[in-house]
Amino acid sequence: MKLLQIVKYHLMSRSRSTKYDLFLAQTCIDKSSQLLDVGVADTEYSPYDNFLEKHYPYSENITALSIFPLDEFRKRYPKVKTVVFQGGIFPFADNQFDIVHSNAVIEHVGSFEQQIDFVKEFVRVARTFYFTTPSRFFPVETHTNLLMLHYLPKVIFDRILLMFGKSWATGSYMNLLSKGDIVRLMKYAGVADYRIFTKRLLGFPLHYIVVGQKVLSDNMTVAGTKSRIIIDNRMSPSGGNAVKS
Repeated sequence: MKLLQIVKYHLMSRSRSTKYDLFLAQTCIDKSSQLLDVGVADTEYSPYDNFLEKHYPYSENITALSIFPLDEFRKRYPKVKTVVFQGGIFPFADNQFDIVHSNAVIEHVGSFEQQIDFVKEFVRVARTFYFTTPSRFFPVETHTNLLMLHYLPKVIFDRILLMFGKSWATGSYMNLLSKGDIVRLMKYAGVADYRIFTKRLLGFPLHYIVVGQKVLSDNMTVAGTKSRIIIDNRMSPSGGNAVKS
């Protein structure tokens, strides 16, 4: 295995564990919570894919949503409910879930307008949402492993990807986000109560974790606190990562 792949897997292991701990700590999840996991993988390319399904102890409370068939996923995780749809509006009722979880999916749903609609669906179907996305400003583009070329305008970057034989990563495959983009995304999606956590590597933002809550009325959230925006450049402490019973 190439050294780059070894390093990447090591970073993925630490990253997924950190994300999972933060998910448990920030969403006030308990053993009765109903979860929607948006964008699960049928084919697992690393031991860290579908990390939630591998580690969450109450998998019978998870519903997995995907635009791709989930035949292999169902075999691996028989207790998890699965739903396949064609994209767009989620096939669920308003407030059907307690929490929506989505790991590194929002950058793949299309344009900025489509990303806004994606977040709106989080808010519609659940009280709390949690999603992650790689930072546009990390020097290595994590999908293609190319260095700094994604800083270029997308049209130029796509041409370079074609030259490198990476046509699969062009077009609508990914629309990377900065922290400022996420703030605008939340504004246009009508989300008033959310927190942004930044995971850094060598001083560069590696990925963002966004945790938000639905505002019910009079600027009150489901937790009964006033609406707020918190942008945190540090990850939360690792404490408090046990599922509440």
